[in-house]
This record gives sequence, C-alpha cells and structure tokens, in this order.
Amino acid sequence: MLRPRIIPCLLIRGGGLVKTVGFGPGKYVGDPLNAVRIFNEKEVDELTVLDIDATVEKREPNYALIRDIASECRMPLCYGGGVTKVEEFQRIVSLGVEKVAISASAVSNPGLVSKAAETVGAQSVVVVMDVKKDAGGYTLRTHNGTRTTDLEPAGFSSRMQELGAGEIVVNSIDRDGEMKGYDLELVARVRAATSLPLTILGGAGSIDDIASLVRSYGIIGAAAGSLFVFKGVYRAVLINYPGPVQKDGIIAASHGRNRE
Repeated sequence: MLRPRIIPCLLIRGGGLVKTVGFGPGKYVGDPLNAVRIFNEKEVDELTVLDIDATVEKREPNYALIRDIASECRMPLCYGGGVTKVEEFQRIVSLGVEKVAISASAVSNPGLVSKAAETVGAQSVVVVMDVKKDAGGYTLRTHNGTRTTDLEPAGFSSRMQELGAGEIVVNSIDRDGEMKGYDLELVARVRAATSLPLTILGGAGSIDDIASLVRSYGIIGAAAGSLFVFKGVYRAVLINYPGPVQKDGIIAASHGRNRE
C-alpha cells in the first residue's frame, strides 16, 4: 500500500552536516555518517543528502563520501549536488544510490533530464526546485538561491514531467529552517501542474506540520531538516524521527487519498 514518506534531508558543506536558515551560511550539526547510522536505527522511510556547495564551487560530486553514505544507509537514498552529466548519474547509481537529484543543471540543460531517464530510469531522476516568493509571485532560483531565473514552479514542474523526470522536490527558500510550516499555497500550485510524485521541503517544525501536508495532499513526500536534527526551543542538536504511533497517525490522515 502506498503511504506518505517522511524524509530527513541532510545538507553537506565541507564534508560536514549543516543546517541553514533561508539558504544562509548554516550551523554545523555533526558528522553525516553518524547521522545516517542513527537514522538507520530509527528506520526512516527514505533519506535525502544534498551537497549544497558542489554546484556553486563548480565541482563534481564527492564520490568517496557518496560511497561511504550509501554503504551505511539501510533505507532508500537520494543524493544531489554537482551532477551535470549522464555519466555522473550512472556512477552515483552504481554506488548504491537509488535516486539522483539535480537542480541548476535541470534549468541550464533540461535535456539532461531526458538523457538521464533513458540511461538510469525515470525512477532515479529527481528534479529539485528551489523556490523564492516575491512581489511577482513564485520563481525558481539556483546556486544556493543566489541566481534568479524567470521560471515559475508550476510550469517548470510540468516541463520536467514531459522530459521524463520521476519525481519533483519543492524546496521553499523562504521557509528553509524557519520551522513555521510548509508553504501549502506553493504545494497546491505544483500539485495542480504535475502528476509526478512530490516531495515537499522547507518549513516543517512539528509532526503536525507533516500531518497537515498529508491531510491536504494525501500520498506525498514530507521532507524536513531542522525538525529531525534539532530538539526544543534552543535547537539543541539531537537526531530524532517520528515513532510508530506518530507515523501511524500521519498515515491514517491520508486514508483514501492517492494523488501520486
């Protein structure tokens, strides 16, 4: 039976695990391999790992780190950061990674999506949309939010579906690290434009935020960073994840809904 996926998202910078607010500098929160081991014990649904500086620094993915993470990871794994070629998709998948995410390269080279889908399968091709809201509406940004585009998320997600992407990640720059809830207006716009599986990232501050997302959109991926690495009002670093009772409540919220 299909069910909502609850997905920790780990951000890598300089080989360490960080957590950002609004795509800012970020706070160091530990060793990524240690975090993966803890999430293994907590039996998470899926894990996303993003090297957030690879594209900005114009470097290839860190294959040694990817190999180490994949060898430790006991759940489906999505990696993103610095991927610009089909050969890089192939190499990352060969290391044991189920999904490969691209963002800036999907904007600059949309044909890469089709080529990658043909080579490694659509199920392994994930397009991440980093979205900023301003007076003119929602637009995509790349390179850690530093480069603007004239692309709006609904139309872009529809185009990515046509090109063969297997999944879309909707990442709200404005909500990143704020822990004040997902941008449901943004989710609604993208959901109306594509039938692809969606994962929503940016803003989750409680299990109630995830439940609200699921109640509104049924079978969907609910991703979060701060929620799963911080604890309490002072944001002490503590890896955590919903227990079976909490997860059962979220799954029940989507009963009878299947939009993916």
